[in-house]
Amino acid sequence: MRRRQFIGSGGTATIRLASLPSAGALQRAFLVIMLALALSAAWRPAAAAEKVYRLGILSPGAGVVERMQRTTFPELARLGFAEGKNLAIEVRAGPREQLPEMARQLAESRPDAVIAVGGSAIRAMRQTSPTIPIVGGFIGEDPVAAGFAASLSRPGGTITGIVMLAPELDAKRLELLHETVPNSRHIAVLAVNAARDAPNLAAAKQVAERAGVELVVFYGAQPEDYPAAFAAMRQGGTGALEIISAPELYTDTATLAALAMETQLPTICEWAEMARLGCLLGYGPDYSELQHRVASYVARIFHGTLPGDLPIEGPTRYQFTVNLNTAKALGLTVPQSVIARADEVIE
Repeated sequence: MRRRQFIGSGGTATIRLASLPSAGALQRAFLVIMLALALSAAWRPAAAAEKVYRLGILSPGAGVVERMQRTTFPELARLGFAEGKNLAIEVRAGPREQLPEMARQLAESRPDAVIAVGGSAIRAMRQTSPTIPIVGGFIGEDPVAAGFAASLSRPGGTITGIVMLAPELDAKRLELLHETVPNSRHIAVLAVNAARDAPNLAAAKQVAERAGVELVVFYGAQPEDYPAAFAAMRQGGTGALEIISAPELYTDTATLAALAMETQLPTICEWAEMARLGCLLGYGPDYSELQHRVASYVARIFHGTLPGDLPIEGPTRYQFTVNLNTAKALGLTVPQSVIARADEVIE
């Protein structure tokens, strides 16, 4: 301690002052503080890496997956789940008979959720792993009757998603086709297989019976089957064609539209996009809207919501497209009543 004296009229006062540290002492103290901070940083736990969510895609048709890349995946990125950042996507798409094996491969990758396209894919995924959350994109049959859900509002299990009730839509397509080609007494339907498409075909046959039209069913599960089916349509005097709703048939739209043109068959297809690719007519839900909603289901599951708590929903918007270029190539005049109802006319 240092002492300093102050002398005034009142006498002398002595005050004790603490000694000021030297420059060397300050430097040593600074080094001690920096060392302590460094040791603290070294022992501090590293920040947890951002979780990477795993999404599986299971589909009997590759074309649906290509559309997901243009619609669902960008919407997922907008919702905060982007490939290369915090999302890894594993795709399995192929023939329907390979769905069980593809589902097993997906289950082995331990996905946080799987988008399964159609009832066959949903069944294969659930049978392989009853615990993985499944988003139906899309469910083409009654999910309650199929055993996928306890109810639409509260599915209660591992399955949720978008339901489209394909039989009703295929019946509506046949009505539109008959209105467009009213003089055709023989209309063909191209389906994938009898067991899978039985409900759709039954609904279409009811429409045909009411309209006094004979409905003739042909099957084509893969591209090599199509030429023989179209040759049989030509030989049977078919006047028009409905391509039934199926992921496989959507995937082969360009091939089917070309064969329909070659066979001179006015054709209605499942989606508006299929009319843009050459079908005469396309009728179905607004695909972009549906895929955005599929992405929303996936995002909510990633955030921790149980699929059984997410209501199964249907489409809210539909698109009807008429391709007048195809009509011209077929030498067909589309009735004005049909054109007036179209959301899109291609010419």
